[in-house]
Amino acid sequence: MANHKSALKRIRSNDKKRLRNRFQHKTTRNAVRKLRELTDKKEALKVLPGVISMLDKLSKKNIIHANKAANLKSKLTKHVAAL
Repeated sequence: MANHKSALKRIRSNDKKRLRNRFQHKTTRNAVRKLRELTDKKEALKVLPGVISMLDKLSKKNIIHANKAANLKSKLTKHVAAL
């Protein structure tokens, strides 16, 4: 158990950040999954910028690696172009 007030506060704040990061990561994964399931090109073109933005935000905050975000964006763009 932590012995200092600041350590207790750090535990609380880390918990909040962890939950926020998990929520954002899961939300983005679901958005990517839904984009891959789309078959209509117009609909996919509307959704793509939002998903790319979500991936950029996650990589900026180091929730996912920058290269993983780049790979996902590339694959999703190719998928939408092939529709």
